[in-house]
Amino acid sequence: MIGRLAGTLIEKTPPQVLVDVGGVGYEVDVPMSTFYNLPGLGEKTVLLTHHVVREDGHFLFGFLTAEERATFRQLVKISGVGPKMALAVLSGLSVSELAAAVSRQETGRLTKIPGVGKKTAERLLLELKDKLVANGAAPGSATALAPDASHDILNALLALGYNEREAGQAMDKLPAGVSVSDGIRQALKLLAKT
Repeated sequence: MIGRLAGTLIEKTPPQVLVDVGGVGYEVDVPMSTFYNLPGLGEKTVLLTHHVVREDGHFLFGFLTAEERATFRQLVKISGVGPKMALAVLSGLSVSELAAAVSRQETGRLTKIPGVGKKTAERLLLELKDKLVANGAAPGSATALAPDASHDILNALLALGYNEREAGQAMDKLPAGVSVSDGIRQALKLLAKT
């Protein structure tokens, strides 16, 4: 099982990246939250991975955080949810937003993700109940004690089309300990004034 890759990022084609590890190039599919936070081409990167073996090939899925990987693993355990669907869910919602949607049983939030219909959303809510904790980490993961909303806020702002400088300036003005949804809302208000 391949659990981690450390190497040079040589290609970025959403949602796939190519990482050179000792002269071997690994194709890795990543959620957009990871993709937006990768370093530039030619720079070193470390990805936590999940290795899937099927009849038609071997597939690697990569993540920058342990909580993303743990959540991905929870998702693929659900009947009818494969790795591609799990990536779509993690690309559409951050781990903490997914945990919040599950705790509030918000079917509508999940159906906004491409490829997730009402029945799939209901199955996700049912299966993930009590498996994701309120701060967004999967139970038992090392990051469950220290959630970091700034990572998710930055991803959201970048996904909305703001550049890193603009997003960083807005985030510098946010209060400490702000939640992801409040942080995004406040950052958008700050960016609208500039």
